[in-house]
Amino acid sequence: MTSRYIAIDWGSTNLRAWHYQGDECLENRQSEAGVTRLNGRSPEAVLAEITAGWREDNTPVVMAGMVGSNVGWKIAPYLPVPVHFSAIGQQLTTAADNVWIIPGLSVSRDDNHNVMRGEETQLLGARHLAPAPLYVMPGTHCKWVLADNQQVFDFRTVMTGELHHLLLTHSLVGVGLPDQATSPDAFRSGMEKGLSEPALLPQLFEIRASHVLGNLPREHVSEFLSGLLIGAEVANMCERFPGEQEITIVAGKSLADRYQQALSAVGRRSTIVSGDTAFQAGIRSIAHAVAN
Repeated sequence: MTSRYIAIDWGSTNLRAWHYQGDECLENRQSEAGVTRLNGRSPEAVLAEITAGWREDNTPVVMAGMVGSNVGWKIAPYLPVPVHFSAIGQQLTTAADNVWIIPGLSVSRDDNHNVMRGEETQLLGARHLAPAPLYVMPGTHCKWVLADNQQVFDFRTVMTGELHHLLLTHSLVGVGLPDQATSPDAFRSGMEKGLSEPALLPQLFEIRASHVLGNLPREHVSEFLSGLLIGAEVANMCERFPGEQEITIVAGKSLADRYQQALSAVGRRSTIVSGDTAFQAGIRSIAHAVAN
């Protein structure tokens, strides 16, 4: 396959682009022009800037992420689950000439209302790189996805990353703290507490009390809080998705290692796939078909 194509991950705050010929990445670029940071420019202008010199022959562009949301370039509808993986690449939204946006996925039931946008592309790649019946996709909003090699059946979202940020920067938990330092011991201590006592609300103020009373070093509050939140998330979600089956974690190494540590503590086996690698594999699988 020698066709050229452009793959783009266009989120709220950042934009990343890869210029491919077949499986070879010719060049990659990145920008802070996420869909909420266009600064008065049109999406068309930003796309032209990030792909300058790449589109002389109207090279096809496939995009994923918040670019397809209601604050993006053009709304790419959510596909309701259960959904076949193949349907994701067959229901693209046209944004401009030879420019398409990948749809998101949604769940709308009495017991679960959820959406994802961008992670579905990582799933496409992860199911080839490390297929599993359960995928954990850590981040600001962590996704837990139930799937097989053909379909996505269900998913849940846990706002662990955002909650960590809010508590540390906008609540009494983080007021007056010094610069935070890495501490595997503090993380593990918080993780063990979260795993054993996943009902979080009564525990959050205790973090403040612990460092005020000198029981928790003030520079390790972030690490303890991270462990507490991840431990509680893993305890709750493993109860919702029980079993002994393998789990694939899709994330950057540092965050993936933390989730793997928590999963291992409750006896769940897991494999790590780089989030960037999974995304590029997923979007390329769609772009290959478009380019041909």
